[in-house]
Amino acid sequence: MKSNNVAVSAAEVYKTYLIDGSKLEVLKDITFEVENAEFTVLSGASGSGKTTLLNIISGIDKPSSGKIIVFGNELNKQNENFLASFRCKNIGYVFQSYNLISTLTVAENVAFPMEWLERQSGQIRNRVEELLQLLGLQNRAEHFPYQLSGGEQQRVAFARALANDPPLFLVDEPTGNLDAKTSRSVIQILQRLKGEKKTVVVATHDERIFQLADRKLHLEDGRLAKGDE
Repeated sequence: MKSNNVAVSAAEVYKTYLIDGSKLEVLKDITFEVENAEFTVLSGASGSGKTTLLNIISGIDKPSSGKIIVFGNELNKQNENFLASFRCKNIGYVFQSYNLISTLTVAENVAFPMEWLERQSGQIRNRVEELLQLLGLQNRAEHFPYQLSGGEQQRVAFARALANDPPLFLVDEPTGNLDAKTSRSVIQILQRLKGEKKTVVVATHDERIFQLADRKLHLEDGRLAKGDE
């Protein structure tokens, strides 16, 4: 890492999967840095490795070789207990498929990251109410994910990511499956995160989100394209 202002540092990251006896190289020699409070857009065709890279930054997946350092912690060297706690405190991840817990209500899904960190019950209740109000979900608190539209599930995913007020947000194709109105509301959330000086990495094809970018990274066949800034 070049300085203490670097939030994410990837150095010569490779990721290879073994599928039916054949090697599939998804990421190849990925090296970049994201500074604190920087809004980074990650683009690339479907299958170029964007989601895999986000998963490695979050510690959900590990590189086959190379280093991934987030807030000074080399995640590829950590065990699962450390990584689970680290994610809960430091990373808000909004998955493309939302990944809401189907057996929990909206309020319970949003509360879950705070319960993991053993926040006080009153603090959790107030924070859930605050986030549901912020995202226009106050009338959905006791509904289950299957009772929600795709746009509502997306907003619940954002609320859950915001719950512990983490410094880093990873967002995977947030407007890819949404109508125009819901997409605008998601972009407003991203604008808010940028205004709050959060560090944000968004995988997207959406030109409106590109306009928020301080840095743009483009993946082509698992490699970062030359000239990224």
